[in-house]
Amino acid sequence: MTRLTPAQRSNFVPLTAWGYSWWRARSLTLLSGEKFSLEREGRLFLGLARPKSGEHWLDIGTSTGFYAGVLARAGCRVDALDISPAMLEAARRRERGAVNWLRLNAEKTGLDAEGYDGLTVGATLNETADPAALLREAARLLKPGGQLWLMYAASGGGLGQRILARLGGLTLPDLGWIERQMPGLHLTHAARFGQVEFALLQKEKRAAPEV
Repeated sequence: MTRLTPAQRSNFVPLTAWGYSWWRARSLTLLSGEKFSLEREGRLFLGLARPKSGEHWLDIGTSTGFYAGVLARAGCRVDALDISPAMLEAARRRERGAVNWLRLNAEKTGLDAEGYDGLTVGATLNETADPAALLREAARLLKPGGQLWLMYAASGGGLGQRILARLGGLTLPDLGWIERQMPGLHLTHAARFGQVEFALLQKEKRAAPEV
């Protein structure tokens, strides 16, 4: 049986999914302490990751499909997964582009290894029951040279943050811990705004065979 955190279980409630886009549009402003719109987040992602038209990307824990939509509009082939049927239904209504929606557990997807040029992971890293398993699965799914984009609430937010994390079963990782879970990837960019951290990592390329 799949182990879920309280935060994950709440995402199965249709009312949560219905209101999530409203919260998502405002959450980074609240967590960063500065105006941080979805448009700004999208520009940051596109400017650093530079996804190319025709590349195959996977949005892990898509919720209502923000990153899936950004990637689809950039011309990528996009798969987007979530464990919550309610969230996937809300995502389908919000993002009407060419996205393949999948109901899967991010910690163990069953998808083919090395099948993606890039992966995006939003706050799912905070909410999932076993974030280390999620990161290992992400590393498995990436092609050599592929990119992993993370957005998450980082540790160090004080007592209020720790209380909310405990109530929701949330993990508040630091960047060093994330890097240690994926020894085959290296950090290329990182930026922190208040409690919000963005990180871009790349999977090591295979050495060319000797001739």
